[in-house]
Amino acid sequence: MARVLIVGCGCRGLELARALRERGHAVRGTTRDPARAAAIEGAGAQAWVGDPDRIATLTYALDGVTILCWLMGSARGPAEALAALHGSRLRMLLERTIDTTVRGVVYEAAGTVEAELLAAGARSVREACTYSEIPYALLDEDPGDTAAWLAAALGCVERLLAFQRA
Repeated sequence: MARVLIVGCGCRGLELARALRERGHAVRGTTRDPARAAAIEGAGAQAWVGDPDRIATLTYALDGVTILCWLMGSARGPAEALAALHGSRLRMLLERTIDTTVRGVVYEAAGTVEAELLAAGARSVREACTYSEIPYALLDEDPGDTAAWLAAALGCVERLLAFQRA
């Protein structure tokens, strides 16, 4: 059993949390809105109130986590905020994983966010994970196809966990 942290535990994140719980994994899901904590807990995950725009609010959420899932491919907000989520904020969180138990990163590289930002985020993940020697997976399935997206997300997590066991 592994602990998976889902940063961005909205609709698709809740589906992933349920599926991971069914497979016996512990799941922690983040939300900016304390009122959403009940929905996360209803999916069987531990709710963590934290804001990916303020990485310090997520630092302790990494405790005991094996796989980090950054599900921001369809995040909404001003262009500069989205650029930060897939740029400086993502890089800052990845830097913090070096001294944690995180041994795999899943980055949602598809969604409604501009393709350029998603590609830049994917590059940041590749570079940071290569440097820190943490395996990663790019989740590039169309989030519009919920079933295919969920299967791909589970596949990413399971591949990273299998890599740890090898």
